[in-house]
Amino acid sequence: MNDINNTLESASRSVFVAIVGRPNVGKSTLINSLVGEKIAIVSDKPQTTRNRIIGIVTKDDLQFVFIDTPGLHKPRTKLNEYMIKQVGDSVADVDVAVLVTEPTGDIAPAEKELIANFEKLGLPAVLAVNKIDALSKKEDMLEKIAVFSEAFEFDEILPISAKTGDGVEMLMDIIERYSAEGPHFFPDDAFTDQPERVIAAEIIREKLLLSLDKEVPHGTAVTIESMKEREDAEILDIDAVICCEKDSHKGIIIGKGGAKLKAVATDARIDMEAFFGIKVNLQCWVKVKEDWRNREGMMRNFGYV
Repeated sequence: MNDINNTLESASRSVFVAIVGRPNVGKSTLINSLVGEKIAIVSDKPQTTRNRIIGIVTKDDLQFVFIDTPGLHKPRTKLNEYMIKQVGDSVADVDVAVLVTEPTGDIAPAEKELIANFEKLGLPAVLAVNKIDALSKKEDMLEKIAVFSEAFEFDEILPISAKTGDGVEMLMDIIERYSAEGPHFFPDDAFTDQPERVIAAEIIREKLLLSLDKEVPHGTAVTIESMKEREDAEILDIDAVICCEKDSHKGIIIGKGGAKLKAVATDARIDMEAFFGIKVNLQCWVKVKEDWRNREGMMRNFGYV
């Protein structure tokens, strides 16, 4: 019996992949496309992702483990410092890195820093040139690829569109080459390591990012105070607290007559019902926690430690 178990275990494979890049290049959109589920929130604002988020895909004997990381940027608060550490920790523990970049422009300082880390660790890397669906001149992308090719010897360079899915399946095939024999580290039916409360909180934070301007959304954090399914009905009751840094921000989040908060909660509830597959009763409150992004105790309460 032990010989049979050993044979079964050795037949399985896994591969750990870090999805890295500077802010707002489409890393979270890509990981959602790779996994086939929306596990990472998406907005057009930089620094949307704060924690490492793991996406999981199991195909027969092979398990892909994708790690979505915050965009590498210059830290200005203790929260930013925490986010940057998440990137470094992720790159150090994977089989391959996928550097996501846009099809035009120069190599950003953050991208140069990531490339230096690849060289230091001897880590194989794939360059994913994202957002080709929005590209007007193919020549611009070829120039960008040439510059990156001179900067680092990428194993593969692949144009993709995380938004439309173009090239994503080919990227999966490339990543498979880095898999190794060994056990699956997550259940075969799992698609993320994020607890349900964290997913619910992140859905609300996404709606805040989409509906608020300037510094206000970056100063928000969301905690789920309670999350319980009713015994007498198929309804999931969720109580959430939105924290911000200033009284003026609280007023903006709530809006005139509570209209803004109501709209955020409605949009979040719709996504929650789609994700959890059950009717959701969502209640949101707003509290002020001054300068929480520089207070380690508060950051710990929000899970950013």
